[in-house]
Amino acid sequence: MPYHHILVAVDLTEECDPVIHRARELSVSNGAKLSLVHIVEPMAMAFGGDVPMDLSQLQQQQFDQAKERLERLILKYPELSKEYSHLTYGQPRQEIHHLAKEQTCDLIVVGSHGRHGLALLLGSTANDVLHGAPCDVLAVRLQKS
Repeated sequence: MPYHHILVAVDLTEECDPVIHRARELSVSNGAKLSLVHIVEPMAMAFGGDVPMDLSQLQQQQFDQAKERLERLILKYPELSKEYSHLTYGQPRQEIHHLAKEQTCDLIVVGSHGRHGLALLLGSTANDVLHGAPCDVLAVRLQKS
Protein backbone atom coordinates (compact mmCIF):
# COMPACT_ATOMS: atom_id res chain seq x y z
CA MET A 1 0.00 0.00 0.00
CA PRO A 2 1.72 3.22 -1.13
CA TYR A 3 1.89 6.35 0.97
CA HIS A 4 0.35 9.52 -0.44
CA HIS A 5 1.37 12.21 2.04
CA ILE A 6 4.40 11.96 4.33
CA LEU A 7 4.93 14.30 7.27
CA VAL A 8 8.53 14.53 8.46
CA ALA A 9 9.01 15.99 11.95
CA VAL A 10 12.43 17.56 12.53
CA ASP A 11 14.32 19.21 15.36
CA LEU A 12 16.31 21.48 12.97
CA THR A 13 19.72 20.17 14.08
CA GLU A 14 22.28 18.43 11.84
CA GLU A 15 20.91 15.17 13.23
CA CYS A 16 17.70 15.64 11.24
CA ASP A 17 19.45 15.04 7.89
CA PRO A 18 19.06 11.21 7.97
CA VAL A 19 15.39 11.66 8.86
CA ILE A 20 14.84 13.94 5.86
CA HIS A 21 16.81 11.59 3.58
CA ARG A 22 14.64 8.62 4.59
CA ALA A 23 11.40 10.60 4.22
CA ARG A 24 12.58 11.86 0.83
CA GLU A 25 13.36 8.31 -0.35
CA LEU A 26 9.90 7.15 0.69
CA SER A 27 8.31 10.19 -0.94
CA VAL A 28 10.04 9.49 -4.27
CA SER A 29 9.40 5.73 -4.24
CA ASN A 30 5.71 6.22 -3.38
CA GLY A 31 5.10 9.35 -5.45
CA ALA A 32 3.97 10.97 -2.20
CA LYS A 33 3.73 14.60 -1.18
CA LEU A 34 6.29 15.54 1.49
CA SER A 35 5.51 17.96 4.31
CA LEU A 36 7.85 19.18 7.03
CA VAL A 37 7.09 20.25 10.58
CA HIS A 38 9.05 21.66 13.49
CA ILE A 39 7.42 22.32 16.84
CA VAL A 40 8.73 25.01 19.19
CA GLU A 41 7.84 23.98 22.72
CA PRO A 42 6.65 26.77 25.00
CA MET A 43 9.43 27.58 27.47
CA ALA A 44 7.03 27.31 30.39
CA MET A 45 6.56 23.62 29.44
CA ALA A 46 10.31 23.04 29.53
CA PHE A 47 10.45 24.49 33.05
CA GLY A 48 7.41 22.64 34.32
CA GLY A 49 5.05 25.57 33.83
CA ASP A 50 6.04 27.34 37.05
CA VAL A 51 8.30 30.17 35.89
CA PRO A 52 8.36 33.42 37.91
CA MET A 53 9.20 35.66 34.91
CA ASP A 54 7.89 36.67 31.52
CA LEU A 55 9.48 34.48 28.87
CA SER A 56 7.63 35.96 25.88
CA GLN A 57 10.66 37.81 24.48
CA LEU A 58 12.90 34.73 24.80
CA GLN A 59 10.13 32.61 23.30
CA GLN A 60 9.86 34.95 20.30
CA GLN A 61 13.64 34.80 19.78
CA GLN A 62 13.49 31.01 19.91
CA PHE A 63 10.67 31.02 17.33
CA ASP A 64 12.55 33.46 15.05
CA GLN A 65 15.71 31.31 15.21
CA ALA A 66 13.67 28.20 14.38
CA LYS A 67 12.12 30.03 11.42
CA GLU A 68 15.59 30.94 10.08
CA ARG A 69 16.87 27.37 10.50
CA LEU A 70 13.76 26.00 8.79
CA GLU A 71 14.29 28.35 5.84
CA ARG A 72 17.94 27.20 5.56
CA LEU A 73 16.78 23.58 5.62
CA ILE A 74 14.33 24.27 2.78
CA LEU A 75 17.17 25.82 0.74
CA LYS A 76 19.34 22.76 1.45
CA TYR A 77 16.57 20.36 0.32
CA PRO A 78 14.82 21.88 -2.71
CA GLU A 79 12.10 19.20 -2.70
CA LEU A 80 10.90 20.65 0.59
CA SER A 81 8.80 23.69 -0.14
CA LYS A 82 7.72 26.57 2.07
CA GLU A 83 4.16 25.77 1.11
CA TYR A 84 4.40 22.36 2.84
CA SER A 85 6.55 23.47 5.77
CA HIS A 86 5.02 24.11 9.15
CA LEU A 87 6.43 25.85 12.22
CA THR A 88 4.27 26.08 15.30
CA TYR A 89 4.23 26.38 19.09
CA GLY A 90 3.01 23.59 21.29
CA GLN A 91 3.52 20.12 22.64
CA PRO A 92 5.21 18.05 19.88
CA ARG A 93 2.98 14.98 20.11
CA GLN A 94 -0.26 16.95 19.99
CA GLU A 95 0.87 19.31 17.23
CA ILE A 96 2.29 16.53 15.03
CA HIS A 97 -0.86 14.43 15.43
CA HIS A 98 -3.07 17.45 14.73
CA LEU A 99 -1.13 18.40 11.60
CA ALA A 100 -1.07 14.78 10.35
CA LYS A 101 -4.87 14.63 10.66
CA GLU A 102 -5.43 18.10 9.21
CA GLN A 103 -3.17 17.41 6.20
CA THR A 104 -4.44 13.80 5.78
CA CYS A 105 -0.94 12.36 6.10
CA ASP A 106 -0.62 8.59 6.04
CA LEU A 107 2.96 8.43 7.39
CA ILE A 108 4.87 10.41 10.02
CA VAL A 109 8.67 10.14 9.93
CA VAL A 110 10.63 11.07 13.08
CA GLY A 111 14.17 10.58 14.36
CA SER A 112 14.92 8.29 17.28
CA HIS A 113 18.05 8.03 19.39
CA GLY A 114 17.06 4.57 20.66
CA ARG A 115 17.76 5.57 24.25
CA HIS A 116 17.89 3.07 27.07
CA GLY A 117 17.66 3.24 30.84
CA LEU A 118 16.89 6.59 32.44
CA ALA A 119 16.68 8.43 29.10
CA LEU A 120 14.07 5.90 27.95
CA LEU A 121 12.02 6.40 31.12
CA LEU A 122 12.03 10.16 30.57
CA GLY A 123 10.57 9.56 27.13
CA SER A 124 11.36 10.89 23.70
CA THR A 125 9.49 12.74 21.02
CA ALA A 126 9.59 9.69 18.72
CA ASN A 127 8.06 7.47 21.39
CA ASP A 128 5.50 10.14 22.26
CA VAL A 129 4.45 10.58 18.62
CA LEU A 130 4.01 6.84 18.18
CA HIS A 131 1.28 6.59 20.81
CA GLY A 132 -2.09 7.66 19.50
CA ALA A 133 -0.79 8.58 16.05
CA PRO A 134 -3.51 8.93 13.39
CA CYS A 135 -1.36 7.04 10.83
CA ASP A 136 1.78 4.96 10.43
CA VAL A 137 4.94 6.21 12.15
CA LEU A 138 8.50 5.48 11.03
CA ALA A 139 11.25 6.12 13.58
CA VAL A 140 14.59 6.62 11.82
CA ARG A 141 17.44 5.48 14.05
CA LEU A 142 19.94 8.29 14.64
CA GLN A 143 23.61 7.71 15.39
CA LYS A 144 24.86 8.79 18.80
CA SER A 145 26.99 11.91 18.54
